Amino acid sequence: MEKLLIVDDDKGIQKQLKWSLSDYEAILAGDRESAVAAVRRHEPKVVTLDLGLPPDETNASEGLAALQEILTIAPHTKVIVITGNDDRTNALTAIAAGAYDFYQKPVDTEVINVIVSRAFSVAAIEEENRKMRAVAGSDIGIIGNSESIDRLRMMVKRIAPTEITALLLGESGTGKEVTANAVHLASDRKKKPFIAINCASIPETLLESELFGFEKGAFTGAHRTTKGKIECAEGGTLFLDEIGDMPYNLQAKLLRFLQEKRIERLGGRQEIAVDVRVVCATNQNLEEMVAEKTFREDLFYRVSEITLNIPPLRDRDEDVIILAQYFLQLYATEYKRNVKSFSEDALSAIKSHQWPGNIRELQNKVKSSVIMTTGRQVTAFDLGFFDHKDTNFELSLNLRTVREKAESIAIQKAYALADGNMSKTSELLGVTRPTLYSLIEKYELAINA
Repeated sequence: MEKLLIVDDDKGIQKQLKWSLSDYEAILAGDRESAVAAVRRHEPKVVTLDLGLPPDETNASEGLAALQEILTIAPHTKVIVITGNDDRTNALTAIAAGAYDFYQKPVDTEVINVIVSRAFSVAAIEEENRKMRAVAGSDIGIIGNSESIDRLRMMVKRIAPTEITALLLGESGTGKEVTANAVHLASDRKKKPFIAINCASIPETLLESELFGFEKGAFTGAHRTTKGKIECAEGGTLFLDEIGDMPYNLQAKLLRFLQEKRIERLGGRQEIAVDVRVVCATNQNLEEMVAEKTFREDLFYRVSEITLNIPPLRDRDEDVIILAQYFLQLYATEYKRNVKSFSEDALSAIKSHQWPGNIRELQNKVKSSVIMTTGRQVTAFDLGFFDHKDTNFELSLNLRTVREKAESIAIQKAYALADGNMSKTSELLGVTRPTLYSLIEKYELAINA
């Protein structure tokens, strides 16, 4: 259970609050000194504080002093001051001094539970945001606080200063390019280029020239000498994504480059020395490919001097919430939306979803939800989790309400699919642009039209 510190010199009030707030582990204190000691020892996220503490029970001086000390020690603690009915002035003074909320006696079980529960929720969200900002602002950009990600960050920082060739293994969408870039940023090469190339996305006939470059006249259409990606990465890092898809006949040339750090452009006769750090990645089993003779064994051992396994999102504990909050703030800023947080059903849906598409799937869902939502919170429905639908909408038999809700959702989905282009949105919906603008105004949709 969450720890709740109850500060009150009245033993009866202490017992009443402890009984009323039975969902929490209550820690009791009767004066400022014991309250400060309890904050240091137990680090509670929420404190209820009676302002009338000894030796000045009739005034608020001791309670306000306790508030100041608590917030000095633990500035993120949510302090709920408890006052008498005629003590509104001191309550407002406490709020101005940094208290989270105030509550006037006598104690009402339902009301105090709501205030305390909300304080714990706000404290939890703020803690997640602080962790997210700390990680997102790190120098290598790997976001997350799970044990597996901490281990990955540690390995990245250890290998970065070396010239060892790293092989990144992980499912599609787990962030292999982000990890490769982290290796680059943590190395002495960080001020030089980071060049990424996806071996699976370039046709076999073009991949060699894309990597090694070509001389003028090397083939039809080669009107001028062109550097390849390897040369473009001079002094920096070259990231070869999906290296398992590299054609077999090109693997020998890549191996020679890795061993000799020299290349020949297509159609060239001169070797060119290059200083490039290489990081490779794949979601395939290269050992099986070696056994099947579809991947060179010598190249496999050369690119896998050290192997880093990137965990799927489903195995990263609470990182999914940290990443979701990060993307929410990122896209709210990019699309100029006043979206601040996720609703409870959205957080529940995010946590329970298995994320087969990993971080890429999460990023896309949050991006579209920021565009689609009409409020300050993103809901599960905005994220596309339709099993968390709005119950009132599901049960409504009022045709006008159902039609308005359906039209609002359709407009927002079309706007997201059209990536904010109003002409494309109107085409998808089968209406004219004036009609679309009229509907946006009618339903007061938060769309930057």
